Amino acid sequence: MRARLILEDGTVFEGNAFGAEGESFGEVVFNTGMTGYQEVLTDPSYYGQIVTMTFPLIGNYGVNVDDIESNHPHVRGFVVREWSTHPSNWRNMGSLDQYLKTNNIIGIEGIDTRMLTKKIRVHGTMAGVITTQDLPVEEYVAKLNASGLLPRDQVAQVTTKSTYRSPGKNRRIVAMDFGMKAGVLRSLVARGCDVTVVPAHTSAEEILNWKPHGVMLSNGPGDPADLNEIIETVRQLIGQVPIFGICLGHQLISLACGAKTGSLKFGHRGANHPVKDLLNGRCYITSQNHGYVVLPETLEGTGLELTHINQNDGSVEGVRHTEHPVFSVQYHPEARPGPDDSDYLFDRFMEMIEDHWEGK
Repeated sequence: MRARLILEDGTVFEGNAFGAEGESFGEVVFNTGMTGYQEVLTDPSYYGQIVTMTFPLIGNYGVNVDDIESNHPHVRGFVVREWSTHPSNWRNMGSLDQYLKTNNIIGIEGIDTRMLTKKIRVHGTMAGVITTQDLPVEEYVAKLNASGLLPRDQVAQVTTKSTYRSPGKNRRIVAMDFGMKAGVLRSLVARGCDVTVVPAHTSAEEILNWKPHGVMLSNGPGDPADLNEIIETVRQLIGQVPIFGICLGHQLISLACGAKTGSLKFGHRGANHPVKDLLNGRCYITSQNHGYVVLPETLEGTGLELTHINQNDGSVEGVRHTEHPVFSVQYHPEARPGPDDSDYLFDRFMEMIEDHWEGK
């Protein structure tokens, strides 16, 4: 079946459909990872987006139940140069095509993904639609340029609906779920933490009632500046308990301290982004998925100091508070692209908790 990817500027890519049929609107972005497509599909931070994979052959090793980052895919559509019709791997439990069909995700293959990626890099991310229907291009372009097409308050759509616990024998951690990847929980559990996961809009009072030794602020989708209620909650938690933030959690800490965020032209999405830790001078290969960043010129007077920078564009990749036990990174240390390069950050969180509570 033929399919089309239509962008808001009227550009049309024609290819072949795989996965589900119909039409799906979203923000068109690209990911540079050579592997990890199942993690991409199930990462809640991609909620509302149509993801293009720049690596030309996707689906080589099929899908399995071990590599998912949430209960179901969150992307609005999937764009590839070619999908593998005969996946081969000892863990393979089915094809990418069948996985998309099962989860009602529309895919398109056979288009020039290099051209699409270059277009996004030059003009920035834009709204688009994948469709197997034969409606006029002009009709789709009009819809794509209408206000309110792309979702808002994405965090409310992907956060857990109720509190749950993963028991452990060590320190009590409350994790605020803004669209938390399973890898974050696994990294805490691996260190013996007793983790309580709470919905995104849980108040500071409720969180402190759990008497946590530390608070984890997770990744998640959307514009952090829209989350005023959560920003205030984070502001109230700072100074009360050690805090570690990842991705959206990092941005929320910065906003709570008075810094500002802005949008990137085409975002950082992939598993090969070099980041320098200014505290130890080392460079790490990191996994990233974000369209917003903390603006470095706004850190002055916030009590935050820069700890990590992106080696590609110099953007802010990490901060820490100079007075309180609070630090954060923009990238995903739980994703293991190095593969274990950034795992030390969870150990740093544990050490910060021990130092804070020693003698108390």
